[in-house]
Amino acid sequence: MPFITAVSKIDLPNRVPQHEVKEQARALFSVDFPQVDRLIQAFDNTGIVTRNFAKPISYYAENTTFKERNDAYISLSLQYAVEAAEVAIAKAGIDKDEITDVLFVSTTGLATPSIDAMVINKMRLNQHVNRTPVWGLGCAGGVAGMAKANMAAKANPDAVVLLIAVELCSLTLIKSDYSKSNFIGSSLFSDGVVAVIVKGDNHAQQAKQLNILANSSKLYYDSEEVMGWQFQDDGFKVVFSKDIPTFIHTNISGDVADFLGKQGLQLSDIKNFIFHPGGTKVLDAYVDALKIPGDFLKNTRQVMTDNGNMSSVTVLYVLEKFMAEGFADGYGLMLAMGPGFSSEMILLKMQN
Repeated sequence: MPFITAVSKIDLPNRVPQHEVKEQARALFSVDFPQVDRLIQAFDNTGIVTRNFAKPISYYAENTTFKERNDAYISLSLQYAVEAAEVAIAKAGIDKDEITDVLFVSTTGLATPSIDAMVINKMRLNQHVNRTPVWGLGCAGGVAGMAKANMAAKANPDAVVLLIAVELCSLTLIKSDYSKSNFIGSSLFSDGVVAVIVKGDNHAQQAKQLNILANSSKLYYDSEEVMGWQFQDDGFKVVFSKDIPTFIHTNISGDVADFLGKQGLQLSDIKNFIFHPGGTKVLDAYVDALKIPGDFLKNTRQVMTDNGNMSSVTVLYVLEKFMAEGFADGYGLMLAMGPGFSSEMILLKMQN
């Protein structure tokens, strides 16, 4: 079965304390947004201490066009995707020519040719690499990307899959959008880049390896308005609903039980929980719905505290934290929810 051999995350150069982001947001919004004083406390309720940004915080106070921000997305995505990929390749102990597949996950900018083509050119990877750009899955994209890497490695047991996820959420900020969604989004979202190497079954087994056993996707009917973008002349207008925690309360316990049941497992068999954090209310909803004893989301909370919500990338930072600090022997569950509205799950197992 396919297995994960390396995960590499990028610590972007502009790590900004949340209180500084809060004060800049107050200054930006206060003139034309009368609700700012009531909503500014949202920054304090996130549990975020620092945010990961691709640009200095002063950049976001400037008047920039959608084209300028998207051009920055393309150049920075390429720069940091290559950096993350090179580190992941080194960690995995492979040569770049061994890569058979490249998957690129993102939702925060537009590029054609897609960024994966640029990465292959820049790194001079094999010209015959199978490439798959995956766009529009938002916060669910990290888990969905892992599932697609698993599918590629199952289809070709000789595969060496390079999965790259890049989200530069900060570059989507529209200063003139005075909606509550944009204000709340400005209290949560940040930037991140990660690369993962997944190998097929024909590769030499490791002393301890993290196998990908199964995955599940679910689209909830008639829920398109819960999360996503509205595309406007000045860029990506964020949309997300206060109903997200309700979706979790209503669905996640049964969805997890059904997924694990198909693998002959139950929730008590899971030792490692690799969840996308979303926000404080989302984390609380997971705790209330799943009723797992102990702080089972400790690593998820810590990634959120240190970085903010990096959309699809966040759950892969959580995975990196587990791999760096210790993945308990046994099963792990990756889970994220995103636009659609949808959920993505992956079952992992640490093999000794």
